[in-house]
Amino acid sequence: MNKFILSFFILFVASGVMGQTIGRVDKKTKEFYVAPDQKMVYRVFGYQFANVSTREMICFSSSANDVRDNYNKCPLGSYFNTNLLKQGDRIVYLGKVGNFGKMNFIDGSGKKTIFYLPKSSFVIK
Repeated sequence: MNKFILSFFILFVASGVMGQTIGRVDKKTKEFYVAPDQKMVYRVFGYQFANVSTREMICFSSSANDVRDNYNKCPLGSYFNTNLLKQGDRIVYLGKVGNFGKMNFIDGSGKKTIFYLPKSSFVIK
């Protein structure tokens, strides 16, 4: 019985963490930010297409295991927050596609890569 209660509690906590908002899009500039001072556990992936079964392109996580050496092998990298992007890199919100936000990762040299972030992981302010 104790195992069941513990399993249920872990499932309950994990489901709440996955639905939490970790980022924001500036309404004027359309730039996407993940703040460095988050006081929660999070792990959010940006996908190649607006579908979670497609390739993971970028990861934002509170876990050093995810971020260190880009554990998930995301082509755009793994980060704790957007302050840790390389100098000149930025992420711009392009619009809504179903339950995803279409994002444009622009690196310092101007190369653009589209990815899709679950809409539940950010707000527009």
